[in-house]
Amino acid sequence: MISAVVEKENVIGEIIEIKDKKDINHLINSFRLKLGDQLRVVDGEYEYLTEIINLDKKNIDCKILEKKIDEYSLNIKIDAGIGVLENDKMEMTIQKLSEIGINKLIPLKLARTIAKVDETKEKWNIIVKETLKQCQGVRGMEIDKPKTLKEIDYKKYDLIIVPYENEKNIKINHIIRNRKDINSILYIIGSEGGISIEEIEYLKKQGAEIISLGKRILRAETAAIVVGGLLANEF
Repeated sequence: MISAVVEKENVIGEIIEIKDKKDINHLINSFRLKLGDQLRVVDGEYEYLTEIINLDKKNIDCKILEKKIDEYSLNIKIDAGIGVLENDKMEMTIQKLSEIGINKLIPLKLARTIAKVDETKEKWNIIVKETLKQCQGVRGMEIDKPKTLKEIDYKKYDLIIVPYENEKNIKINHIIRNRKDINSILYIIGSEGGISIEEIEYLKKQGAEIISLGKRILRAETAAIVVGGLLANEF
């Protein structure tokens, strides 16, 4: 079913208002929606089955037919700290982690980071929104402001995982096997330049588990997606 994403304030009683011009144009001109058609709408917390009762170039009004709880998000919160990547690689990573159901992406400013970003890019949030429509999710991935490792609050996580190419023995399944007490996970991936030994030592002091992803060295964007997928599948 065709989906739309709105903010909570757009849900007013039994009516949902869609006011974003790009969304309206897409729904009218690409999907050819008309009065009486049904539309799936999500607001980050609930899923709604609606019927279009008003449709023009400035506003689409939908009557709520059914309201459902979020059945698509993961049972635990998984945050991903990703060393900022160059444009297309970062955008692909955001898209794929959104599909997987990662709770939050923290862009990291690491010692070997090549791409320089001090503020969250507007396009990143647009990618999350568009991905949410495609994957039938309810709650979009939050994108935090870029941070250094020292700006992260590690105490709020039950488990911190860091893949590192020089770790040869400890695998991710060794860490999560038989763990029943996990409600929040942070995993950290270096940027194109990798993660430095100084950063690894700092993360160890924060309680991070350093793991291997196998004999091959993966690109940063590949590692981010692989680890996110493994954790999402496990929990």
